[in-house]
Amino acid sequence: MTDEQALIAALKQRDSAALEAVFAAHADRIYRLGMNLLHDEQQADNVVQDTFLTLIEHIDQFEGRSSLSTWLYRVGHNHCLTQLRRVRPNLELDSLDEPDIAPVNFTPWSAPEEMVFSSEIAGELERAIATLSPALRAVFVMRDIEEFATGETADILGISESAVKVRLHRARLLLREQLAPYFGEQFD
Repeated sequence: MTDEQALIAALKQRDSAALEAVFAAHADRIYRLGMNLLHDEQQADNVVQDTFLTLIEHIDQFEGRSSLSTWLYRVGHNHCLTQLRRVRPNLELDSLDEPDIAPVNFTPWSAPEEMVFSSEIAGELERAIATLSPALRAVFVMRDIEEFATGETADILGISESAVKVRLHRARLLLREQLAPYFGEQFD
C-alpha cells in the first residue's frame, strides 16, 4: 500500500489528522489557483473551503483514477468556474474561439535577473494574466505558475494534452504581446 492509498483510506475513515495533512499540503496552491482565476480574496477563500468540503463529503466516491492532488485541483478549478459563472452567467469558459494570434508588437526584450523579481514587473504580469480568457488563464496558471505537468493540467481541466499545449502557447503569445510595450520602455 502506498502512502497516498493509506492517506485516502484514512480520509475515508474520517481521520482528522489525514484531513489536516491534505489541507496543509494543498490549501495554499488551491488558494493561489482561486486568486489567479478569480482575482478576489474572498472568492479564493470560498474555493478552498468548498474544495475541502467536497473532499469530506465525496471522498468515498474517489476512484483513484488520478492522484488525490489532481482530483483536488480539478474540484478547486470547478469551484472557480462556478464562481465565474455566477458573476458572468453567459461566459463561455471552454471556448477556443480566441483570436488568431499574430504578434503586432513583437519587441525583442530580455530582463536582467534583478528586474524579473521586482514587484513592479510582478504587477504588470498579474495585470496581463488577468486579461487572458478564463480557459487560457487556467492553463497558464497551472503550467507556468503552479508548475503542473501537461498531463496533470489536462486531467485537472478535463481537456486533452494537445489542448493544454495549444492554450499554453496562445496564452504565452498573448502575454508577450501585452508585456512587450512595457519591457520595450524599460530597456530602450
